Amino acid sequence: MDNKDAEKLFFIPFNTGGHWLLLAINPIREIVYYLDSLGNDWTTYPVMKVLIDTVLQAFRAQRDIQTSRRGANSITWIKVACPQQRNQIDCGYFMLRFMRDTLALGRLMIPTDYFEEFKCAFYTKDQVDEIKEEWCQFMIELNVFS
Repeated sequence: MDNKDAEKLFFIPFNTGGHWLLLAINPIREIVYYLDSLGNDWTTYPVMKVLIDTVLQAFRAQRDIQTSRRGANSITWIKVACPQQRNQIDCGYFMLRFMRDTLALGRLMIPTDYFEEFKCAFYTKDQVDEIKEEWCQFMIELNVFS
């Protein structure tokens, strides 16, 4: 709760049980950016939505923010038109790439049609391989394989 009034973007990699997607949350503005490389809507995963809404409501309570009953459900979910995967196995790498793209730009919001700098319908094999290599290098540097 340090700096609880500072605007930040928190990343939550979420596994639905067989698929990775990314949630980027701005708790001050109560905005959840939903990035799913399969193109599903967040209503596909109602347990996830209830969990995140509950966390944001608890955060609101910790900040002593009072809302009306109408405002209690004022959490905004935004589906981002992010690059889509062409297979059933690369979702984790896409989720990592979405996080990397957002961090590289240092922004506190994600446009609904994704970042102009990284906009494409699909990542190329080279773009997916790049994030795989970066992940491997990160794991090697952590020395997790010794």
